Amino acid sequence: MSQSTAAPKLRVAKVGEPPVRSEASGGSRLAAAFEALDDFPALCESRDRVIQLVGDDPTVSARLIGAVESDVALVVAVLRAANGLDTPHAGRIDSVVQAAGILTPEGVAAVAGRTRTFDFFERTAVWEATPERLRLHAVATQHAAARLADEGGYEDRDRLMVTALLHDIGKPVLMHAYAGYPNQVHQGARTPEERIEREQRELGVDHALVGGVLARRWGLPGNVAAVIERHHAVDATGEAAFVRLADMLAHYAQGGGVCAPEMQRCAAAIGIDEDSLRSVMFDLPFPGSGRPRQMEPCPLSNREMDVLRLLAQGKVYKQIARDLELSASTVRTHLHNVYGKLGAVDRAQAVLMATESGWL
Repeated sequence: MSQSTAAPKLRVAKVGEPPVRSEASGGSRLAAAFEALDDFPALCESRDRVIQLVGDDPTVSARLIGAVESDVALVVAVLRAANGLDTPHAGRIDSVVQAAGILTPEGVAAVAGRTRTFDFFERTAVWEATPERLRLHAVATQHAAARLADEGGYEDRDRLMVTALLHDIGKPVLMHAYAGYPNQVHQGARTPEERIEREQRELGVDHALVGGVLARRWGLPGNVAAVIERHHAVDATGEAAFVRLADMLAHYAQGGGVCAPEMQRCAAAIGIDEDSLRSVMFDLPFPGSGRPRQMEPCPLSNREMDVLRLLAQGKVYKQIARDLELSASTVRTHLHNVYGKLGAVDRAQAVLMATESGWL
């Protein structure tokens, strides 16, 4: 992303025209809009936090990953930089955790320093409030996706944090390409399903499809682009369904309209029952620390984790042995192995270290 602040000259269509699909009109507008998104800015505060964190602690930490993942433009910049390197993983790096490991924290800070920025208090007519609006909904969707991953036992959390944050990157493209988007196009639409239908009818494309194309133009992995492209599909499954439901939950938490039957169907598609969905809907508007981010593989075996988990609940050797149908001496052996693998001196330190690492 460059530092240029010049607004791109874009030819726009009038809302209400028939869907435009010809290469000479609709195609050229979208092409110009795609180019404009190369300069999509990060918030100044997001960039500054990344640089400061690297200066304070030059390691790949959960705080550094969280700072990058808090901003759409920073995630895009870091992923593009990592996937653009001549490495065996080029084109397949689909999480900020992977990208930071390849770029190194200093490399992440360098990428952040080159990223164009936007300041709420010094806004210009080039982007107006678009970066703020996109980021607020993107982060809300990301938080909802993280909670759904807990409920549904989804394993690819690092990639999900990326796809949930980037799911609406097609919207700024449509804002540049078409006059009156989104207000006139979405006029009267209450739910995400109604808005996507209006886009298809009025423009001949929708922001999900455009977002998938943009992700591929940026060189992001195909699995990331596919989730973005299908996050409004009624038959979405897997990660796309997680993002679809998270998007609906974010609208709900922000006071927007949602379709209850669609939420129920989407939840069922990812194995989340109605009671769990109600619990997520109740909790989302309230701030919470969430589960600590796991930054490295857990060195403990499944049985060692079982013992440590019960120990964290305050149970003594005999209770743990009874619950796991083991002998007390076997429990002691497992805990001795836990202490050795974690470098802990006692049970309290072992529980604390495992909790801070996100393993408990």
